[in-house]
Amino acid sequence: MRAVLSAGSNMEDSRAHLASVAQEFAGELVAQSSLYATAPWGGVEQRDFLNQTLIVEVDQTPEELLRRCQALERNARRVRDVRWGPRTLDVDIVDIAGYTSDDPDLTVPHPRARERAFVLVPWLEIEPGARLGGESVAGIVDKLGDEGVRKL
Repeated sequence: MRAVLSAGSNMEDSRAHLASVAQEFAGELVAQSSLYATAPWGGVEQRDFLNQTLIVEVDQTPEELLRRCQALERNARRVRDVRWGPRTLDVDIVDIAGYTSDDPDLTVPHPRARERAFVLVPWLEIEPGARLGGESVAGIVDKLGDEGVRKL
């Protein structure tokens, strides 16, 4: 199963937290974007995030992949006190090829991905022809703008 993951961090050693995601999927990694610095999203005062998008090919169900992503967050001591607040690590499943779900625990494609340049811009770097819900990711970014997403 081919999946697009978005990882972000703005606490502690953000580079190390993001590296832990790539290490977890090392044998299944199809592509990995550069790191991007982005302003926080959601209106909570906090420092900028580092973000990265990864494409992985895993032999798991979507639910198993979700549990694996959540385990990475737990290992990074992620705390969910404030919605869209600071975090050690956030790993979202953005898209899974050939799979859609509106389950509250796993909504695919990610319900807010098309609003988030910090997800889409790194994705375009590694897959210029990417599509999200039948729409060109490049077209979505053209409408959205890059929202200050800066490649490091």
